[in-house]
Amino acid sequence: MLALYTKYIYTFATCLLLLVTGVSCANDASDDIYTIGGVLADNDSENHFRQTISLLNFRNNYKSSRNMTYYGKTIRMDKNPIKTVFNVCDKLIDQRVYAVVVSHTSTSGDLSPAAVSYTSGFFQIPVIGISSRDAAFSDKNIHVSFLRTVPPYYHQADVWLEMLNHFGYTKVIIIHSSDTDGRAILGRFQTTSQTYYDDIDVKATVEMIVEFEPKLESFAEHLIDMKTAQSRVYLVYASTEDAQVIFRDAATYNMTEAGHVWIVTEQALNATNIPDGVLGLQLEHVNNDTIHLMDTVYVLASAIREMMQNETITEPPKNCDDSGVNWESGKRLFHYLKTRNITGETGQVAFDDNGDRIYAGYDVINMRPKQKRHVVGKFYYDTNKATMRLKIDDSQIIWPGRQKKKPEGIMIPTHLKVLTIEEKPFVYVRRLTDDEVNCMDDEVPCPLFNNTNGVENDYCCRGYCIDLLKALSQRINFTFELGLSPDGQFGHYILRNSSTGTLPSTPPKKEWTGLIGELVNERADMIVAPLTINPERAEYIEFSKPFKYQGITILEKKPSRSSTLVSFLQPFSNTLWILVVVSVHVVALVLYLLDRFSPFGRFKLSHVDSHEEKALNLSSAIWFAWGVLLNSGIGEGTPRSFSARVLGMVWAGFAMIIVASYTANLAAFLVLERPKTKLSGINDARLRNTMENLTCATVKGSSVDMYFRRQVELSNMYRTMEANNYDTAEKAIEDVKKGKLMAFIWDSSRLEYEASKDCELVTAGELFGRSGYGIGLQKGSPWTDAVTLTILEFHESGFMEALDKAWIFHGNAQQCEQFEKTPNTLGLKNMAGVFILVAAGVAIGVGLIIIEVIYKRHQVKKQKRMDIARHAAAKWRGTIEKRKTIRTSLAMQRQYNVGLNANPGTISYTVDKRRFHRLGVPRAPENAWIGDNDMLRNRRFLDPSLKPKHSPKVHAPLLGRLRTPGNIMPPKYSPGYTSDVSHLVV
Repeated sequence: MLALYTKYIYTFATCLLLLVTGVSCANDASDDIYTIGGVLADNDSENHFRQTISLLNFRNNYKSSRNMTYYGKTIRMDKNPIKTVFNVCDKLIDQRVYAVVVSHTSTSGDLSPAAVSYTSGFFQIPVIGISSRDAAFSDKNIHVSFLRTVPPYYHQADVWLEMLNHFGYTKVIIIHSSDTDGRAILGRFQTTSQTYYDDIDVKATVEMIVEFEPKLESFAEHLIDMKTAQSRVYLVYASTEDAQVIFRDAATYNMTEAGHVWIVTEQALNATNIPDGVLGLQLEHVNNDTIHLMDTVYVLASAIREMMQNETITEPPKNCDDSGVNWESGKRLFHYLKTRNITGETGQVAFDDNGDRIYAGYDVINMRPKQKRHVVGKFYYDTNKATMRLKIDDSQIIWPGRQKKKPEGIMIPTHLKVLTIEEKPFVYVRRLTDDEVNCMDDEVPCPLFNNTNGVENDYCCRGYCIDLLKALSQRINFTFELGLSPDGQFGHYILRNSSTGTLPSTPPKKEWTGLIGELVNERADMIVAPLTINPERAEYIEFSKPFKYQGITILEKKPSRSSTLVSFLQPFSNTLWILVVVSVHVVALVLYLLDRFSPFGRFKLSHVDSHEEKALNLSSAIWFAWGVLLNSGIGEGTPRSFSARVLGMVWAGFAMIIVASYTANLAAFLVLERPKTKLSGINDARLRNTMENLTCATVKGSSVDMYFRRQVELSNMYRTMEANNYDTAEKAIEDVKKGKLMAFIWDSSRLEYEASKDCELVTAGELFGRSGYGIGLQKGSPWTDAVTLTILEFHESGFMEALDKAWIFHGNAQQCEQFEKTPNTLGLKNMAGVFILVAAGVAIGVGLIIIEVIYKRHQVKKQKRMDIARHAAAKWRGTIEKRKTIRTSLAMQRQYNVGLNANPGTISYTVDKRRFHRLGVPRAPENAWIGDNDMLRNRRFLDPSLKPKHSPKVHAPLLGRLRTPGNIMPPKYSPGYTSDVSHLVV
């Protein structure tokens, strides 16, 4: 500081020397003159302002040309804002000022600076304040051209957040006045806490907001409500007078003693009764107008210089009478001012869009006994990282109650409201019957409160998570009251638009349902359930370290074994079967040809008979080929030639290899066959491009549902499965068992449990979307660290592994594994095709025999007709020949009779006539001859040399019926057979 004043004295002396020699410190009238006005609080500020501008003229780095000159014009700030307005118009605007610098004392109030801002802003003349910190000046709708080199009071919320992060406090109570600044600091804290510092893992949440009217008389009523809250960290924004009332009543309720944390702003830090151990903030250089004026002047000079290099600056307005003047260059100059970022005497000087100072430094003050202030930290600008940083020496802090140890900042409750949800095997739920009063020894009461009708139903819970909850309560010493999720859901968020037509648009707000909603709305303290840790949930609730690691997988029903009616054909492909059948007939044909054309194909068996044996025909060759292939005995029809027998031996070897291969593969296909899953995993093309015959689903609003929403590459699949999603996992698993649902996508722990319990179910593919199950707690819960450390101890001690064995596996996985390794027993389903083949063979055989019988009957009938026709033809020919013979005999007889000259009385004729008196009777041609049987019978009867078997009485009627001798076989000496040769007898 001494060097700075020495510099000022040296510069001022140089200027006086120039004035004495007749040379002005300013350039001649032709130079560019830029007047800067000042409305300052006291004489010292005015003198220093003018000196700073004089020195500015000697710094060429703030001037665009050598002819450029800055000139300062100041007036005194008046307590009366109306007088201040007139002074600005008459004494500043009349001098064509390019900007106005404003400062004020605490006694003058904020109305006079506001009056300067209104007046100058009307003409677009930039105004830079060096002491005004009210939130109202940030409203650019009113103060259109106002900047300030000091930050507003509500910017202290940024330092609050840094301090909370440093101390690890996550739940606070904010106490603020209901004026503009009080509401502004609350809004700044809430907005920044949601988007503040991405590297902060745990963000502070506001448990309670206490708003009071300024000029308090009593704060006791609010303190009573505050004592019921968990948080013991109080952030206070209040005026000095109101802070004194708050501290007075807080001391009455012992809320300023050990275990409580008070962090206050600058005004409250000035209270006369401020308790020991309070932490407060104090802006650096807040009362040093001198250096603030220097930074202000140099910021203005920097903006004017850059603006002159880029564009032309027009002259500012001349007076306030011309209300239509709109200085466009003033707007542009205000824009250039907001973009300044220089290193000044007060630190790094920069502005936000509202024209408020950023990068302002603060001292962290710790109140000691006797109202002594001790600086324990700083909030400063880090030039290397170009950001603000907080540095606090915790060892120097004395906390309320004169404690050196940092308070926990929260009252830890020992009785917790715990919620869970039915999810086997983690939580089994059983409803109490009318006869039951209490749950069993291994169960915990978990009533379900129905929000719809307000009825509470009694249930009992047990399982993996219930045992874990019991162990946690015993280890970290808390009691609990267990209940079920009111809507039976884990919870998902619903986007609700909270903006109205009169307010600017705001992002939609997430409202949570189910278990998460109960925790977010602070209706529960803890969730002990298979709750998946994901980013969406972690934004609103705390999670412990995972008590079980898992992922997402797919559950499906095992495909039925491929035991069709043609299962026995599976060992060979269709091509091989065709080749085997073709080979049989080709070999049979070759055998037939070899045996047919071989000279040794037919030979005699001397020891059997002398007949030559027939060669192998085609039918026998086919029978032989099939018999060898099917390993059946061949009784006949074997090859005879040597060449055919060689081929038969080769065919027998081929048949042996085929039969052995078939037998081995049949055992592999039908006995050791194991079904595979239908899907290969989440990357299966049938899932990515879902087909109509493949349905997949998950549970609505679950962590798996959120996972699919996040994954862009699964968007097509999610749109398809969204319509099929279920309300509960139990219903989906039941539909998988029934075959109504092809694939159910859910947490691997649950699905592996279901697959181990039911061997007909199987998980498909590898795990994806790996995460873990954690215990959910409220944001800033004091139990988070204790629960996390206990779970880590349980992992190390093997307790979690014991829970897995007791509740998840049950030994069923080994049973299913044993079932998979056991060979399957062949049943009718496997071998039905063979029996059907035999039945088909029987049916074919019966059909063929029926065809053969019908064909044979047809052949017999045809043969009978042919025999009848041949017999009739032969009989007709015989009749014709007999008639010819008779005619010839008669003709010869007549000729003979004519040759004897009517001498018929020969011995032969007489005998014949006597014996066959009707021989000469004419007969019809058809009765020319009698049958063989009649002739033989009559001959036996008439032949006296034969002994008759019957009496004459029997044959007499028969002989009497004979009309002509032609009906009886002619006698041995009948004229029809022998001629009368008596004339030849000598």
